[in-house]
Parts: sequence; structure tokens; C-alpha cells
Amino acid sequence: MKILLLYYSYGGNTHRAARHIQKILGCDVQEILTVTPYSGDYNSVVTQGQREVEEGYEPPVRPFDKDLNHYDTVILGTPVWWYTFAPAVKTVLSAADWNGKTVYPFATNGGWIGHTFRDMKTACAGADVKQGLNIRFEGDQMQTSIAEIDRWTAEIKPANKKSIGK
Repeated sequence: MKILLLYYSYGGNTHRAARHIQKILGCDVQEILTVTPYSGDYNSVVTQGQREVEEGYEPPVRPFDKDLNHYDTVILGTPVWWYTFAPAVKTVLSAADWNGKTVYPFATNGGWIGHTFRDMKTACAGADVKQGLNIRFEGDQMQTSIAEIDRWTAEIKPANKKSIGK
């Protein structure tokens, strides 16, 4: 079994959390990058993000270095945008075949997680979607403890320890 840590990060918090998880598991990593990065001040990006979520928009993303078909376990990370996963994650989720995969979702947010994990489970049709990890931030200060992230990550590691380091 091979593990891929797949994530999108806008402001850096999801990236920081993903790198910590990757350090523990030693798994492959693929960052989701939009073809056209979001630009402007925070409020204009928030407004754009709200519009995109409401419209179900799927922004074009850059091609991956990793082939999702080669992984049976995916750790899936996203920031919360308007109570769900980011539009760039929607692009990837709708294009991939999730049948037979095991997905461990995590989400970073500064307030309310909303229906993010429920939406991820629906979007990953055919996958065994495990309990998600809510990683809270206030600005760029993580409020969720490293110990909590480590406990969640430990749930992934024993079932897949043969894949670590391969």
C-alpha cells in the first residue's frame, strides 16, 4: 500500500500542517496548485472564494507529478472556504476515481469547519473516508496541538507501515 498526502493551501496554514504530517509518515506529497494563483488582498480573495464555492466553480489546476492511480491511501488536506473544501480541491475530487481508496481528510480553518468533511466524503464516492482532523488556526497561530495531529496521524501509520519509506 502506498500513501499520498494531497493538499491545497492558500495562506500557508494547510501547507504547514501537511509538512508536519509528511514528516511523521514519510509518505509522498502532492500539492494542488491552481493554474492562475489567487491574487489581491485578503478580502477580495475571500469574496472571490465565496462566489466560486456558491457557483460550484472548479478552477484549472496544474498537472501533478504523482499519479493518483498509484496510491490506495490518500491523506487529503484543504483549507475551509465558506464551510466546505476549497474550489481547487473540488477540481481534483471531481476528476479522480476514488473507488477502493482509503481517504484520511484534514481541514484547516479559523472558525467553523462547516460541512467540509461531509462534503469530502460525498465527493470521494467509492472511497472509505475515515474520521477527519479539524486543525484550527487563529491567523497563522495553530490552536490545535501537535499532539492531537500526531494522534490522528498514528491512526494512519500502523495500517500502512509497510508503505512507509517506499
